[in-house]
Amino acid sequence: MPSVKTKEKKSLKMPGVKQKAKALGITPGKMKKVDIIHAIQIAEGNRPCFGTSNGQCIYTDCCFLEDCLKIRI
Repeated sequence: MPSVKTKEKKSLKMPGVKQKAKALGITPGKMKKVDIIHAIQIAEGNRPCFGTSNGQCIYTDCCFLEDCLKIRI
């Protein structure tokens, strides 16, 4: 019988977001979470789409997906 995989959580708390930013050479300082995530997306070669999903997103492997689907900016 095949094992059932649980869905990986696609959410990062602020400390994790800042850690990811620093690993990419971004100094988050007092930036807002949304701004840090946009900077991360740009540094990774992606468009800064966090918070613009309107509840749906095609990028299902994004580590920010859970938070993104919840907010509207």
